[in-house]
Amino acid sequence: MTTAAAPRRTRPTLGVVLRVGVGLAVPSALYYLLRLLGQGVYVSLVISTLLSAVPALYALVRHRRVDGLSTYVTAMMLGGLVVSLVPGSTRFLLARESVMTGVTGLWFLASTRARRPLAYQLTRPLVEGRFRWPDRWDALWDSSSLFRRMWRVTSVIWGVGLLADAAGRVVLAYTVDPDLVPALGLALYVVSVVVLNVMVTGYHVLCRVHDPRSPIRRGDRTTQEGEPAGTT
Repeated sequence: MTTAAAPRRTRPTLGVVLRVGVGLAVPSALYYLLRLLGQGVYVSLVISTLLSAVPALYALVRHRRVDGLSTYVTAMMLGGLVVSLVPGSTRFLLARESVMTGVTGLWFLASTRARRPLAYQLTRPLVEGRFRWPDRWDALWDSSSLFRRMWRVTSVIWGVGLLADAAGRVVLAYTVDPDLVPALGLALYVVSVVVLNVMVTGYHVLCRVHDPRSPIRRGDRTTQEGEPAGTT
């Protein structure tokens, strides 16, 4: 008798990783290239944003439906394109990244009330069953109130951190020389991601999520309030 093969665990594809790189680095590179070619600040910003959104548009048209991390990356890039097309001053256009970063921060915070927090959804394809992380996250989510709490707190950390990042982008856009903003904005992304990852990793270590003998991995069947373990 032939048994059905177990579904493969979702992993981020090379295309998603490439779109992340395009969304972060390519707009800045295109901006400075256009400035070297003599284009103005506003025109350079618009053109660099339009060109950097091409891979996301192509993926959306080709695959019609994307999930998880790919959905998030595509949504952020297309959202940035829409914001860039809104009429406004050069300073407003420079501040467009703060809009998408702020929306992402609010999305993280709002997802703590959803069936699965955004931090859980974005992290799972990357580490489930790898790097000493547990596998079968769905089962662990149903059985462990501590696991559910950990991911909701993780989403709060990312949400607050990204809102702070968005505020910093507004300050940069309206106080710094326009030609410095794209480079400083990219640097701010790197700093924010590194700092937030260090904070979240430290929190996960404190939760002992990598220890198979820890309470978070054993899966207590009820939450501290006595509600069924499957309650989300």
